[in-house]
Amino acid sequence: MIWIAIRMLTGDPQKFFGLVFGIAFSTLLITQQLTIFVNLLERGASGVYNVSSADVWVMDPVSRTTDVAYAMPSTALDKVRGVPGVEWAVPHIRAQASVRTKDGDLEGVAVIGVDDATLIGLPKNMVEGSIDVLSQPDSVIIDDVGTTRMFPGQSPIGERLELNDQRAVIRGIADAVPSFTSTVVLYTKYSQALNYVPGTRNRLSFVLVGAENPAEAKALSEKIEEETGLKAQTREEFARDGVQFIIDNTGIPLNFGITVALGFIVGVAIVGLTFSLFIRDNIKQFGALKAIGVTNGKIRRMVAAQAGLVGLIGYGLGVLGTVGFIQAFSSNPTFKGFYIPWQIPLISAAAVTIILALTGWLALRSVLKTEPASVFR
Repeated sequence: MIWIAIRMLTGDPQKFFGLVFGIAFSTLLITQQLTIFVNLLERGASGVYNVSSADVWVMDPVSRTTDVAYAMPSTALDKVRGVPGVEWAVPHIRAQASVRTKDGDLEGVAVIGVDDATLIGLPKNMVEGSIDVLSQPDSVIIDDVGTTRMFPGQSPIGERLELNDQRAVIRGIADAVPSFTSTVVLYTKYSQALNYVPGTRNRLSFVLVGAENPAEAKALSEKIEEETGLKAQTREEFARDGVQFIIDNTGIPLNFGITVALGFIVGVAIVGLTFSLFIRDNIKQFGALKAIGVTNGKIRRMVAAQAGLVGLIGYGLGVLGTVGFIQAFSSNPTFKGFYIPWQIPLISAAAVTIILALTGWLALRSVLKTEPASVFR
């Protein structure tokens, strides 16, 4: 019976390919949009991900993310260093500035000052040059995505910038996770960053902490809060807050949610209509099968086999289309580091299953109501 069902399905190429297209398109739309959504949300934690060595981030109590922070007095660093369980603590500054290139172009950048002695706060990997270049006067390291924005098609090494009326020379390119806004990022030593970004008396954005026992980072953060009165969060907690900030303060979840919902609705519409037409065109064949003794249970299994075949092929094509999309745009800085979390194909599979179950049930009703004698009239 299953083989007969498959032959019935593939015997009408137009409707068969229409069903496959409907499922493939829905899968592609759902999977692609969810993938972009998740990766964009993770960009909200890029500042935390780029500092892999810090177990705990310490900040002013009103600070929310790496980009939304209130400066602390420099004495906060000594307070944190005095907390038992802290192996090391270093200053970290993040500020906005304006850069003018030698060509006269103006660009808004983020200046990140890392510890002078240890250089903790830099991304783990370099695309060009080494972290030692920061020992040279007026040196900065630019992130790779910023390179493509400020210096498209050319190497920025050796380029001189005017950074808030101060001289800066690009001597390295960092392999960094792009920020949510894809702002150009310049890394330099903490002492140099203070010159580049003059401001108020308090300019210490964060204190990065390494725990004596990284497994007890949560307990250490609570101890730091208790003894210093500052806000302290583990790396995972602070990254999660960055993601939550985007969810709470942008329309991204709603916009992507609408697109995913439309993908589901389109799938139901296309597959439902095509499946109904297929069943209607084959109603006599199903009636003949019932006339020779095929039960409704076997009819249900036949329709389920047809839906399963269509779903398997369409789902596979949709996921492959998403993989192809990510690969095709992997060289685009906007999509740098994008990947497909394993949960998303499962969500797409669940959506396809619901689409097929719903449309199959609607189409099956007419078959089950068919009287076997009607085919001989």
